[in-house]
Amino acid sequence: MSTAIFYGSSLGNTQFVADKIHARMPEADCLPVNDLTGDQILKYDNIILGTSTWGVGNLQDDFELFVDLLLSLDLSAKKFALFGLGDQQTYPDTYCNGMGKLYHLLKEKDWKVLGFTSVEGYDFSESEAQVGDEFVGLALDEDNEPDLTDVRIAQWVKSLPF
Repeated sequence: MSTAIFYGSSLGNTQFVADKIHARMPEADCLPVNDLTGDQILKYDNIILGTSTWGVGNLQDDFELFVDLLLSLDLSAKKFALFGLGDQQTYPDTYCNGMGKLYHLLKEKDWKVLGFTSVEGYDFSESEAQVGDEFVGLALDEDNEPDLTDVRIAQWVKSLPF
């Protein structure tokens, strides 16, 4: 089964994390969303989407256009996993909302999203990426907890069923 890591990155942090995930999944392709076509997306069985959160809880800019393309495709047979970056200290009430927005769009299409992680060990007040006591994917804070990124990635990648 083929796997792709698609990411949007404005300042480089999300690309940095995508590259770290790719290092643990070398068989996967790792591509920025701003250059993708529908045919490229359709060739993968497993799709990992990575975005940061901008402003007061918005998706990263490249995802604004990419989401329209993604949702126009029939991806009902695909498996998805999400990772998101946010800042727990400066934006504790919108932490990783970009990842949450992606999740809700995928769920509206009834697409399968895997790779939920526990909210334990995080310090935030609110997040659209939280469902019950879990995040809808891998939540990372490169601004305040870069020392936890590698461990969290390793655990998450190991838990993915693809």
